[in-house]
Amino acid sequence: MLKVTATLMVVLTAFCAWGKADVLIVADEFPAMQVLANRLKADDGKASQIVDQAHMPQNLAPFEAVVVYIHKELAEPAERAFITYAEGGGRLVLLHHSISSGKRQNRYWFPFLGVKLPAGDVDRGGYKWTEGVTVQWVNLAGNQFIMTNRLVYPEQISYSSSDQSDRRLLQGFTLRETEVYLNHVLDGEHHLLMGLKYTDAETGKTWMQQTAGWMRPAGKGWVIYFMPGHTLHEFENPCYSRILLNAINAELPQIQPSASK
Repeated sequence: MLKVTATLMVVLTAFCAWGKADVLIVADEFPAMQVLANRLKADDGKASQIVDQAHMPQNLAPFEAVVVYIHKELAEPAERAFITYAEGGGRLVLLHHSISSGKRQNRYWFPFLGVKLPAGDVDRGGYKWTEGVTVQWVNLAGNQFIMTNRLVYPEQISYSSSDQSDRRLLQGFTLRETEVYLNHVLDGEHHLLMGLKYTDAETGKTWMQQTAGWMRPAGKGWVIYFMPGHTLHEFENPCYSRILLNAINAELPQIQPSASK
């Protein structure tokens, strides 16, 4: 009962104060997003509001960024609202299970994101999720603002692309008791930000994939995705929380609509 009451209070507080928020956070698991909201306010002085899908404002355009952390069903009205917001010039920041097998049923979501989750065996390219594991996350974007501003990485991680031809040490950090998504397939223009390195404890196979963080133009705006976020403790990690704050605050290129032919 206390948990339900606390959740309702978060939603109702947000519902009453649209105009005061710089950032809108849409979620169905609230404690983790409260951690992110607290960091956003304490570190960068930005106000945010947390709501569920049913209590979103009709117009998302006034928000500097919209963060999505939806584990379960993504309802079509919210799906359409997020797409409209990004294509109209907004900054849509997607976290963790915003790209997961439950979203396959959505008509527009994966085509909009340029993402595919293939069916089939994981060793043949099929999508698979595994939780309760240790994963290393690496910076693939060099000196790019989102991946470096006010960041001190604690590790140098040996990493290579799938063909093993470019093994190198990259800055990164480790999360334990987390969840990994294997074999996301990116289709279209994506600017890579973060890769993952995960060793399966049963098989000993190590996976290194470049799909753990990216940004993508959408109409006049941008979509930014990061895979970590399985528990609220991941948002307490100083590296990951700073990356997310950078994603919300980064100065992104203005996208001009294509001239008609």
